[in-house]
Amino acid sequence: MRLGYTGIMTAFLIVFATVWAMEAVAWSSHKYIMHGFGWAWHRDHHEPHDGFFERNDFYAVFGAAISISGFMFGSPVISGAYSWEPAWWIGVGVLIYGIIYTLLHDGLIHQRWFKYVPRRGYAKRLVQAHKLHHATIGKEGGVSFGFIIAMDPAWLKQELKKQREAGIAVVREAVD
Repeated sequence: MRLGYTGIMTAFLIVFATVWAMEAVAWSSHKYIMHGFGWAWHRDHHEPHDGFFERNDFYAVFGAAISISGFMFGSPVISGAYSWEPAWWIGVGVLIYGIIYTLLHDGLIHQRWFKYVPRRGYAKRLVQAHKLHHATIGKEGGVSFGFIIAMDPAWLKQELKKQREAGIAVVREAVD
């Protein structure tokens, strides 16, 4: 793959757009699959458990498969004359999103890779938003299904309160 300036800009735009599109894919998958028919794999992520790995980690295998598929379909070595170069860059974008997810969600928020508690800024807001996501008991209701975009925690608390009052979600006591 030899890229001139236009090719580099196109590749960058594809990667950038893919990373942001993956946040929408992750949000939708989290809300409608993980908190829907895929709850059996996601449940242990919301409950105390022993061990480092969770059944929920199987979802990362799907993300990796999407990225690998992009590399395969974009590679002339693998796909030959049927290769489509943008697929390669889509695979790169999915990979970058996966790295961001792993560092932010597994590393920072759940502290699986390192111990750091943010005191201010975006990182603190991200941690607070995800803790509010975990404030519900069970798969029903909930807030903050994305992984790199964090809504205002005050708004999320109000939304959880509305869901509890409407009987949509069971909220842990510490959130009130």
